[in-house]
Amino acid sequence: MPKRGTLIAVAGIAASFVGLVGAIIFLLVSKIVSFSMAKLMLVALFGLYIGFGILIAVYRFIDKLE
Repeated sequence: MPKRGTLIAVAGIAASFVGLVGAIIFLLVSKIVSFSMAKLMLVALFGLYIGFGILIAVYRFIDKLE
């Protein structure tokens, strides 16, 4: 069972992701950005979260090895 701090961190990360996705959708609905630009922003956001997630996981794994 994960610790309480871990659950709070995961909830914060999920909330920030959903908030940024909501902001991108708001920009799309407001016609500030085009559909293709919004799609590109969503793909880039997803890539950043996945990339940094992998980076943090590798860092924690290496830290446990030492």
